[in-house]
Amino acid sequence: MSETYDLVIIGGGPGGYNCAIRAGQLGLKVACVEMRGTLGGTCLNVGCIPSKALLHASELYEAAGKDFAGLGIKTGGLSLDLDAMLAQKDEAVDGLTKGIEFLFKKNGVDYVRGRGRIAGAGKVEVTSDDGTQTLDARHIVIATGSEVTPLPGVEIDEKRVVSSTGALSLAKVPEHLVLIGAGVIGLELGSVWRRLGAKVTVVEYLDRILPGMDTELAKTAKRIFAKQGMDFHLSTKVTGVDTSSADSLKVTLEPSAGGEATTIEADTVLVCIGRRPYTEGLGLENVGIEADGRGVIANDHGKTSAENVWVLGDCTTGPMLAHKAEDEGVAVAERIAGKAGHVNYDVIPGVVYTAPEIASVGLTEDELKASGRAYKKGKFPFQANSRARTSHTTDGFVKILADAETDEILGAHMIGATVGEMIGEICLAMEFRAASEDVARTCHPHPSLSEAVRQAAMGVEGWTMQA
Repeated sequence: MSETYDLVIIGGGPGGYNCAIRAGQLGLKVACVEMRGTLGGTCLNVGCIPSKALLHASELYEAAGKDFAGLGIKTGGLSLDLDAMLAQKDEAVDGLTKGIEFLFKKNGVDYVRGRGRIAGAGKVEVTSDDGTQTLDARHIVIATGSEVTPLPGVEIDEKRVVSSTGALSLAKVPEHLVLIGAGVIGLELGSVWRRLGAKVTVVEYLDRILPGMDTELAKTAKRIFAKQGMDFHLSTKVTGVDTSSADSLKVTLEPSAGGEATTIEADTVLVCIGRRPYTEGLGLENVGIEADGRGVIANDHGKTSAENVWVLGDCTTGPMLAHKAEDEGVAVAERIAGKAGHVNYDVIPGVVYTAPEIASVGLTEDELKASGRAYKKGKFPFQANSRARTSHTTDGFVKILADAETDEILGAHMIGATVGEMIGEICLAMEFRAASEDVARTCHPHPSLSEAVRQAAMGVEGWTMQA
């Protein structure tokens, strides 16, 4: 008779593996089922981590070609070794996935390789090349993540027409890359290949880039990316990609509202119109769970409609972000262990790792205006920051929004070098429901880019000192 686990987690991505580790720390008997063959999910294997490796390498390559001479650095003949650049990306991924396996062993988590599905109450069936086994569990956690959303009428072959996965391993730098979708993933990957020499044309159905982010932030980002060389076609839809020619792809465009079609040629098309929950084939019907039309499983503090079945990460409601899934994984493990696990969904930052970086947390100005809430704003440009001037990273600004009466920080929106690191200060402040004055009166190191955060906080009350 098989031993019963306290919880069996289906999915080994950021939500699943952190849930497993935290449960192990709390003394629970845990199994984590993963079908990919390596832990870490989309994020570590074909998402966040490999893309950051390429972003870093491509930024250095572009800087060597465009900026070093102005800094007094002579480089000689500069060339690109794409195979080596891709290899260092793979090396980073391999090391991190093995690191999770080590953490599983350290915390007593059983790693079960195979495709998991719910076979009934307290039953998880795992199918692998070695056959099928059934795990008994007091609790089941669904952490299966998400997959690329396809574009109707456009077939992805991961060679010439690629998703975000294929865009991480192109055999050569495209001459002309057409990027469908101006969201976070597309802009990051598009910027990689632009820096390596590709012409990049961005096609976006909406009339703006980065939907959901602060409008002022998005407008500034578009202006900077256009200056860098990206060509934007907003309010435009792709209706088809003709792959019949071996020499080029013909991409058909139309205005989003309808109108005359045009055609542009490219050698690579990147489809990045979003992601959708990966919830098909999970056996949800065996425990009475119904996903919605998009495949999203509803939850109440992590609990599904089925007793002792939990859900977290991309396959449930909320932003599809690895750190959101991680927080939910910890909270679910703690709740199963009888503790008060909690996630503050008002303080989940979002970062776009382009150059410059874009970071946001809390409410946007658009949301505050729509709700009629009275607010104050402080804004500080990096152009006036001494560290930004000396490091030639003056693009962008920091904006802080606070309640007009209480001064509680409601949100912050930044674009500039390393703002993905700086946003954490505001997240911490918001967790403690701090006022903008608390940040304004906190000593920051000089010279540092973080001083822009302090100066923006000063600006909420109208006493910015350095601009």
